[in-house]
Amino acid sequence: MKKIIVIGCPGSGKSTFSRALQSKTDIPLFHLDMMYWNPDKTTIDKNIFRERLASVLQMDEWIIDGNYGSTMELRLQACDTVFFLDYPLNICLNGIRERRGKERPDMPWIESDEDDTEFLEFIKNYNVQSRPIIMKLLKKYSDRKVIIFSNRNEADDFLINFQK
Repeated sequence: MKKIIVIGCPGSGKSTFSRALQSKTDIPLFHLDMMYWNPDKTTIDKNIFRERLASVLQMDEWIIDGNYGSTMELRLQACDTVFFLDYPLNICLNGIRERRGKERPDMPWIESDEDDTEFLEFIKNYNVQSRPIIMKLLKKYSDRKVIIFSNRNEADDFLINFQK
């Protein structure tokens, strides 16, 4: 386990899980949101994003936190391990609410208390739109070690029992 991706619906706790995994493994951690977004909530050029990602993928070890469907297959091709936080909608919506107004090392800004309706719609449609694509890709790359958690307790138990 040297090249790891952590995926799941926004609000599932990908970044929190990734930080905990990083502290246990000492493998460098990279957040896709930090590679893609500017502090003023604008995005960088997609080519620059892909260059940044490509430079990480060249490394011997990494944990990459984030979804970004446009680069999912590229990361699946390069990784040896996938953690999929496959949680129910209510868990993810609660995760979004709980992080409002908090500074986070995985985002270049502090999320406001206002609802981002477009983002919430994406989350509400995740299990119907994004999840089937992910499941298809995980089947395609079934030679990777794939660990799917259905709830936070499973992820917490994994981290508690993790041995290098």
